[in-house]
Amino acid sequence: MDLRVALIGYGTGGSVFHAPLITSVPGLRLAAVVTRTPQRRRAVRERYPDVEVVDGADRLWGAPGGFDLVVVAAPNRQHVPLARTALTAGVPVVVDKPVAASVADARSLAALSAVRGLPVFPYHNRRWDGDYRTASRLVASGALGDVQRFESRFERWRPAVENGWKESTDPRDAGGILFDLGTHLIDQAVALFGRPARIYAEVDTRRRGAASPDDVFVALTHPGGTRSHLWMSATAAHLGPRLRILGSRASYTVSGMDPQEEQLRAGLTPKDPGYGIAPPESHGVLGTPGGAAPEPTAPGAYQDFYAGVVRTLRDGAPPPTTLAEAITGLEVIEAAARSTRERTVVELGDG
Repeated sequence: MDLRVALIGYGTGGSVFHAPLITSVPGLRLAAVVTRTPQRRRAVRERYPDVEVVDGADRLWGAPGGFDLVVVAAPNRQHVPLARTALTAGVPVVVDKPVAASVADARSLAALSAVRGLPVFPYHNRRWDGDYRTASRLVASGALGDVQRFESRFERWRPAVENGWKESTDPRDAGGILFDLGTHLIDQAVALFGRPARIYAEVDTRRRGAASPDDVFVALTHPGGTRSHLWMSATAAHLGPRLRILGSRASYTVSGMDPQEEQLRAGLTPKDPGYGIAPPESHGVLGTPGGAAPEPTAPGAYQDFYAGVVRTLRDGAPPPTTLAEAITGLEVIEAAARSTRERTVVELGDG
């Protein structure tokens, strides 16, 4: 029998990144969506006519038959309260990034998860970007040799400031680009090279009228000596390479973004032909000067996150992502903010 899923929130996160994936993965059934906005309620009914639409999360907990999984895709400040309510009700939970607005809140959620014996899955879907999957394979295989520097960018040209909670300076909202795109970049670097020992950061607010950070550089020093240089920006009129990895044997460079977000926004799902496939002209290059060749990009596969959730809940398999990893990412974010304030390198410690 399929696991019954309740999705809380049907903004961009819920409508683009969660509902299409949930409904594409064997073993999951999208049973309910929580949203109060009339336009979004209509959108759910049009695309998923068999799904129940409710106007408040409190309606979920006493629902007949209950739910096997809750997905929290609400604004950031609601992530921890909704996840805690789900766990208290006895339901495992997926939480969109960032899991929490602070390390302390994430640790409190981890403590409740342990007490209840129920998993919390941080939605770090960018581990299933095609370019990152390719980079992970090259690093693991030794094709690059010893990795000296890992450069990773999520850059955009969005000079106009849009009003909303993502521009909030209230710490509870976890606004700004460091919590948004930075969560993904830091998670990818930590997943590849481990918990960093030192962090240096430059966190800036560049756009006229902006209140929260929109242009950030973070440098991580990992225990093995690899350095990760991470850029995230809304002010980049020209984009740098998406990934550039410099190793003792070879380098790997790839530009452009993974196609999955654009495809999901256009209405495609993993069930459609061509989903997640990067065109040959966007493939990266592997090698050395005079000896470089195109390196085919692995298919992107955001659906594999949810397939991993199914395996964990049904078979007890290791989770695709863990709260401990998300807490490390938040520690890096807090260390980056401190580095900027104090204009110094911050030692992260053992956690």
